[in-house]
Amino acid sequence: MLVVTTVGTYFWADSKLNRDVDLSKVIDRPEAGEGTNYLIVGSDSRAGMSAEDKKKLHTGSAEGQRTDSMMILHVGGNGDTLISLPRDSNVTIPTFKGSESGKVKGPLGTNKLNAAYAFDGPTLLVRTVEYNTGLHIDHYVEIGFAGFANIVDAVGGVEIDIDKGFKDKYSGADFQSGKQTLDGQQALAFVRTRHAFAASDLQRTKNQQKFLSALAHQVATPSTVLNPFKLYPTLGAGLDSLTVDKDMSLWDLASMFWAMKGVSGGDGTSMNMPISGSAGGNLVWDKAKVKTLVDELNNDRKVTVTGD
Repeated sequence: MLVVTTVGTYFWADSKLNRDVDLSKVIDRPEAGEGTNYLIVGSDSRAGMSAEDKKKLHTGSAEGQRTDSMMILHVGGNGDTLISLPRDSNVTIPTFKGSESGKVKGPLGTNKLNAAYAFDGPTLLVRTVEYNTGLHIDHYVEIGFAGFANIVDAVGGVEIDIDKGFKDKYSGADFQSGKQTLDGQQALAFVRTRHAFAASDLQRTKNQQKFLSALAHQVATPSTVLNPFKLYPTLGAGLDSLTVDKDMSLWDLASMFWAMKGVSGGDGTSMNMPISGSAGGNLVWDKAKVKTLVDELNNDRKVTVTGD
C-alpha cells in the first residue's frame, strides 16, 4: 500500500505541473557551468481571479502580465546561492526569437529588467538574464498572485519575524514588528510592498527572500509532510500554480525547494545582485562584482561577492 500510494502520488503530482515554457527557443545561450541554475519568477498574473479576489488581495486589474520578483537560485556542491534581481535593474534587452512568431526580433535596447517579460514572456526574460550575466539558466519556475496566496493558506500560514512595522495602501500591507503568522493575503502584501521603503526595490527583494525561505521551512516541517490532510492540499495548490520549463522534473523541483530551505537555515548565501548606482531611476549592476559572482557560480566555487 505504501509503494502504491507513493507511486500514485508521484504521477498525480507530476501531472499537475504546467510545463509551458520552451527554453529551446532561447537563442545565443552561454555555456552551461557546474551546478544547476533556476530562474524563479513571481508574476502579477491575475488569471482565474474574480473581481472579489482582486479586491481582497489588492492586486488591481492591470492588463497584461509583468514580473514582480525575479531570483536566481544556484544549486551546487559549495553551498547554494539565492540572488534577487531587482525588477528595476537597468539592462540591455538583446535580439531574441519571438515566442509566438519564431522570428528573430530586436534588440530592444536599454530598459528595466521586468520589461523583458512584458515584451515577450518567459523566454525573452531568460534570454535577457543570460545576456546580461553570462550565466546559463537551466530551469524556469513561475507563480502568479493567486497561486502564491493559495500555497500559503494551504500550509496553514507562515511564521515570520518582521524587523520593523510598515504600511502600504497599494499592497494592503499593515504590519507591526515582531513574530507573526501571515495568511495568504497578508503574505502577498508583504512580498509586494515597495512604496513603504526608501530603497523600494532593494528592500522588497530582501523581504521576498526572507518570506520564501520561511515558506520553504514551513512546508518541510513534519506537521506538513506527515499530515496527508495538509500535505496534499499544499502540493495541489503549489503544483497547480506553477509554470515551469518543459524539461523540469519533480526531482528538479524538489532539489530547488530543498536548496531554498537550506539557504533559509544558513547553509547557503542569500543576496541582492550587486548594485553600483542608478541611471534614469533604474538600478545599475556593478559589472566587476557581477563578473566575479558569475565566474564563481559557473565554476561552483564558494561565493565571495556581496550585494546590498
